[in-house]
Amino acid sequence: MRHVHLSAHIPATTPQDVFDGVVRFDRYPDLAPHVQSTVVHQSVPHPTGQSSWELHFRSGLLRWTEQERFLRDELRIEFTQTDGDFDSFTGAWQLTGGPDGTDLGFDADFDFGIPSLEGILDPIAERVIRETVAWVVIKMFEGARLADDVIPATARPAPVVPGTPS
Repeated sequence: MRHVHLSAHIPATTPQDVFDGVVRFDRYPDLAPHVQSTVVHQSVPHPTGQSSWELHFRSGLLRWTEQERFLRDELRIEFTQTDGDFDSFTGAWQLTGGPDGTDLGFDADFDFGIPSLEGILDPIAERVIRETVAWVVIKMFEGARLADDVIPATARPAPVVPGTPS
C-alpha cells in the first residue's frame, strides 16, 4: 500500500470556502494538467457523491470511479474507489481553520494489486496524484502555499480567481 500526503495553507479563506472549492471536481481538468476528465455523477448538496476520473499516467490513462462522503460539519471529504484501475484507493481531504486562513491536508492510500510492478507503478502514481492535488490547490486558491515543492515554482501558474474565466 502506497501513501500520498500533501498539505497547504490557504490565507484569508475560510474552511467552508475551501470545502466548496475542493468539491468542484468538475473544474479539475481545467486546473491540473494530469487530469484528462472528470464526470460528476452526484455532488453537494447531497451528503454523498460519486465521480469518475481519468488521469494521464505513463503512456495511457489511469481510470477510476469513486464514492465521496461530504462531511461539511467536520470539514472533511472522504473518498473510496468503487471501480477502476487500482485494487484499492481511499483517502480524505481535511480542512482546519485558523486566524489567518485554512490549512488543507490531503491523504490517500492506494494499491494496484500487482506486487511485481509496484516498484515501477507506485512511485509514478504517487507523483501524479500529489502533483494533481498541488495544481488544483495553487490554481483554485489565491496565495495558497504548499508545504513541499511538489511543483517547481517556475512551473506554477497564476491562481484562478473564482468567478473569472480560467
